[in-house]
Amino acid sequence: METSSIDIGIIKLLDDYFEVIHAQNMELFDQVFHPQCCLYSSKDSEPVLRPYELYRSQVAGRQSPAELGNPRKDEILMVDQLSDTMALAKVQLQMFGGVMQDYLNLIKLDGKWWVIAKLYEQVGTY
Repeated sequence: METSSIDIGIIKLLDDYFEVIHAQNMELFDQVFHPQCCLYSSKDSEPVLRPYELYRSQVAGRQSPAELGNPRKDEILMVDQLSDTMALAKVQLQMFGGVMQDYLNLIKLDGKWWVIAKLYEQVGTY
């Protein structure tokens, strides 16, 4: 995706997001995900919600794709900036043998962009 017209803060946040997912840098995690963030998906026709603290502990407790020798492969598919303080990003990345697509709800607070909500789904394998 051509990113030249997107707020540079959003581009930096998404690059940091990809790095967090790949390397599981927990200091960077705390700069990407807002403490009130929640993740959403579904399993067996039931919603799955993971609040920030639960997701953080799961990420910190697993072996990272980088540690497993997986190359970082990610892409920004779409960014729709609703206002100066809100945006939606659709991204795709590979991890743990799956191709994932995420919808990231972004919010800018005190001049800093954050992921405030994430919807995710595995869309393929590699």
